[in-house]
Formats: sequence, C-alpha cells, structure tokens
Amino acid sequence: MHVAKKQFDGEVFSHQDLSEATFEQCQFFRCDFSRANLTDACFIDCSFIEAGETDGCSFAYTKLKDASFKGCNLAMANFRNAQCFGIELHQCNLKGADFHYASFANYITHNSFFCSAFISGCDLSYANLESVMLEKCELFENRWRGANLIGVSFKGSDLSRGEFSSEQWQQAIFNEANLCHVDLDNVDVRRVSLEGAQICDWQQEQLLGNLGIVVL
Repeated sequence: MHVAKKQFDGEVFSHQDLSEATFEQCQFFRCDFSRANLTDACFIDCSFIEAGETDGCSFAYTKLKDASFKGCNLAMANFRNAQCFGIELHQCNLKGADFHYASFANYITHNSFFCSAFISGCDLSYANLESVMLEKCELFENRWRGANLIGVSFKGSDLSRGEFSSEQWQQAIFNEANLCHVDLDNVDVRRVSLEGAQICDWQQEQLLGNLGIVVL
C-alpha cells in the first residue's frame, strides 16, 4: 500500500495491520496508531502534529520493528511501550516525544539482549527517554539537549556530533560510546564514567581543562 499527500484527521488506526505500507507527504492530525502493526512501514516527509497543538499522535504499544521515518514531524508523539527494534528515524523533529518504556532491544533471555536503532540528524530536545536501552546503536548527529536521559544506556553507541546539556552527562551511561566531535566542556570525568569512550584529540584538552590541567 502506498499513500501520498493525504490528510488524516482523528483517524483511529489501532490494531490495524499496516506492515510494509508507505506514506509519503501525508498529514496525521490527532491520529491513534496504538497497538497497530507498523512493521517495515515507511513514512516520508509526513507530519504527525498540527501547528499549535500540544499533543502529537499516539504510537503506544505499537509494533514499529524496522519501521522508517524520514523527514517527519513527530513532535510530542507518544511512543510509550512501543516495540522499536530496528527503527529508523532520520532528520525528524522529535521534540517532546515520549519513549518511556519503549523497547529497542531483542531479548534472547531475561538477561541477554541486543539493541538496534538508527536515529540520526534528529531533534530530541525535551524528549523523554527515561530508562531506555540504546546500546551499540547508530545515534549520530542528534540534538539531545533538555531530554530526560535518566537511566539511559548508550553503551557502545555512536553518539558522534551530538549535542547534550551539561546535566545529562550524569544521567546516562556513556561507556564505550563514540563521542567524537561532541562538546565535552562541562564533563567532569571524576563524576562521569567515559571508560572505553572514543574522542578526538581536541576533546582531550576539554576534559583535562575541567580538571584544572592546562594543555600546552
């Protein structure tokens, strides 16, 4: 199914099977996708919130495995408890989006899992990602400022060229992450573990400067 340049207002897609569907330049205002199957679905240049609204569309409990959103406005969208393994979000507006309890992991056993997500060039300002597992994922060139990252694990992920707020460094786990070209000016390595993290030469000066060491 391929749908282009169509507006949906108040549409309820709950429990529908929209797997492998493609929507291009569509507008979804006050729509409910909760518990729908959007596996392998593709959304290109779509908007999921009307100008002036404070609530976006709901994807609560939705199957979003390998779904793709490119150039979409997903501000204030609700992704709570969504199955997001393998999701792609590229150059999307995700301001204020709620990912609490969303899963980007495939669990083999209760304690054995691996994550998959491709999130790049997105604005995640003030999004809620509390306690989300995003390990060994492609998460580069995103704006995270003001987002709730409490309990988030970015272990081993590519966070290069990302933008973070100073308070976020003590909220999340950054061990083994790629932090190249990230501003580390407010990072105190006495309080933040960066074990195994990758940085550029010029970032060493930032980290040492926070310890009172002057690099000549």
